[in-house]
Amino acid sequence: MIYLDHGATTPVHPEVIEEMMPFLRESYGNPSSLHRSGGEAKRAVETARERVAALIGAQPDEIVFTGGGTEADNLAVLGATLARKDRGNHVVTTAVEHYAVLNPCRHLERMGYEVTVLPVDGRGRIDLGMLRDALTDRTVLVTVMHGNNEIGTLEPVAGAAALARERGIPFHTDAVQTAGKIPVDVNGFPVDFLTLSGHKIYGPKGVGALFVRRGAGLAPVLHGGGHERGLRPGTENVPGIAGFGKACEIALRDLSSQREHLEELRYYLASRIEEEIGETRRNGGDGEEVLPHILSVSFRALPAEQIVSELDRMGVAVSAGSACTAGTVEVSHVMEALGVPREWAAGSVRFSLGRGNTLEEMDRTVDALREAVEKLRGIAELERSLGRRGCI
Repeated sequence: MIYLDHGATTPVHPEVIEEMMPFLRESYGNPSSLHRSGGEAKRAVETARERVAALIGAQPDEIVFTGGGTEADNLAVLGATLARKDRGNHVVTTAVEHYAVLNPCRHLERMGYEVTVLPVDGRGRIDLGMLRDALTDRTVLVTVMHGNNEIGTLEPVAGAAALARERGIPFHTDAVQTAGKIPVDVNGFPVDFLTLSGHKIYGPKGVGALFVRRGAGLAPVLHGGGHERGLRPGTENVPGIAGFGKACEIALRDLSSQREHLEELRYYLASRIEEEIGETRRNGGDGEEVLPHILSVSFRALPAEQIVSELDRMGVAVSAGSACTAGTVEVSHVMEALGVPREWAAGSVRFSLGRGNTLEEMDRTVDALREAVEKLRGIAELERSLGRRGCI
């Protein structure tokens, strides 16, 4: 199989598996226990904390381990607003956020908060002037993702965070797709909270982290013991945390070479698709405004789910930006926010590349894609001639 769905999850790196195994077999103690086995587990957690912090230029005591990126996003959005409930009830976010941010914001609306959702331009980027105008004396949080998981567009996070800092408003960014792929340095932009995930960077699933800048107020949203400075109760997932830490160490070590590798693959794949398959359009930004590993392409008047299915049959794994339900297409909120016409949005496919992919695989992917598209267009033409209507 040619795996081009690294935006969804990545294979666990062999060095990460090796790092995790002792804590599954021998050193299985609880990090809170005082005996030797507990001490070994505790040291593993703190070593991982140092490695995660190093990836983003943070201090170890600014890293809070969670059960994944979604939990970290929830902790940031709900915890930051809860800590400032006496100051205001207004939150600013964007129309292209991951649901791990959008749904907590919707929950806040049900609790009586006001949420301003900023629109984006055709590339998927917010306007900093609109953000400035949206801020009020009641704003208690701004949350803008660093890189979009569907189209790869990078948001102007440095400028957005600076605007929030000028008003004394906490700022959160979801960096799940960016950390480990491009340089992310919390000293380079004034974010207060930043989300990370293990399984997006060749670590295990079920572990993530939230960067919490020193002095940034954050209230817990789960309650139990005093783990993770009281912000995330529950016995730590020691094997997962150890693996996450190792994945961060590898990502930092290989950052430059892997970025060049991914950029080469993305450019090559995009060029071949545009040259050899007609009626396509690329979604999102380009150049310095886009992640090196994500390519979103729309195929006019073709259902993305069918393209994904055909490619899967030929051994290529990609993901769709829309879903067909009861004969109608549910277009992703990201495509809607970009204003992509429905006949294009319904056929949006994401190719997300990884460290193990090759140029030869890109050639095989384009060959398979050409065959799939020609087949589906032929079927669509036959249905039109028979007066039938497909899922578009």
